[in-house]
Amino acid sequence: MTSVSFVRKACETRKPRVSTRGRSIFSDKNSFRYTSEWLPTAHQIERSFFMSNDDKSLAYTRWNCKYHIIFTPKYQRKVIYGQLRKDLGKILRKLCEMKDVEIIEAHAMLDHIHMLVRVPPKICISSFMGYLKGRSAVLIHEQHANLKYKYGNKSFWSKRYYVSTVGLNQKTNEKYIREQEADD
Repeated sequence: MTSVSFVRKACETRKPRVSTRGRSIFSDKNSFRYTSEWLPTAHQIERSFFMSNDDKSLAYTRWNCKYHIIFTPKYQRKVIYGQLRKDLGKILRKLCEMKDVEIIEAHAMLDHIHMLVRVPPKICISSFMGYLKGRSAVLIHEQHANLKYKYGNKSFWSKRYYVSTVGLNQKTNEKYIREQEADD
């Protein structure tokens, strides 16, 4: 139930208040006054806004921050395949778990990674991306030493990345990420 429909329903279910003069507040058709009797309580509004099943919570916060992230290896080389692809999946899952970031959907292409993630509001998305790309590059180089010759020491990802917030179009984004391989 949206907040507008919630307020409408609350207003429709209550009877009009009769003023002290014996007239209804609707006696003059052109004037309509909001009274505290007609408005929902703060608790009712809070429940309608903040209690969806998709939300997460912190101490005094309910949140639902979802981002669609795309990032590429340096020089957009097509190197994400085979054992590197499997190891990269494990590394990214582990790093996201350490920061309490939930991976909703992810897909690794030959030359880029798509991720749909839910990031807590205490983490800035740019600092999360710096952490994710920096730590994963170090761990990739530890497991695949041969990449040092292509990318130099301890660098794997390009500096650029794309990030977009996800709202009502989450299902569309999930489908897009899942079907990336067929589209490319």
